Amino acid sequence: MLSCGGGSGGCSKDMAVELGDEPHVLAVDDNLIDRKLVERLLKNSSCKVTTAENALRALDYLGLGNDRLEATVSEVNMIITDYCMPGMTGYELLKKIKESSVLKEVPVVIMSSENIPTRTSQCLEEGAKMFMLKPLKQSDVKQLKWHLMKCRN
Repeated sequence: MLSCGGGSGGCSKDMAVELGDEPHVLAVDDNLIDRKLVERLLKNSSCKVTTAENALRALDYLGLGNDRLEATVSEVNMIITDYCMPGMTGYELLKKIKESSVLKEVPVVIMSSENIPTRTSQCLEEGAKMFMLKPLKQSDVKQLKWHLMKCRN
């Protein structure tokens, strides 16, 4: 099951990182097995993948950690994050990214093993591009890649 966010549907050209044909995805999940599964599926779809075990590590990687207001570097074309994580949820991570003038155009995908319609709606209203149920499948990643390529062109 997969839900897509509304909005303009377009993506900002300045968010696209020149990586040839290999989009760069930041995958955030506190569960090692789920994180490795997402990483493998993305790599099988010719994506460069960086992983983070929680939202705080992801913020540090993006240059938004330690209460910094703006990112120093935007190196990713998409962020895919688990919803339920200790310390900071994927929803809170989404909000922080969307508050950043540098990163707000980067598509964020939320994953969850729980199918809770109000959670899905909340994430999409806050700016998530998609909400996907775990475990992810290769067909889900093909849909992600389609969104990535659409954003980069």
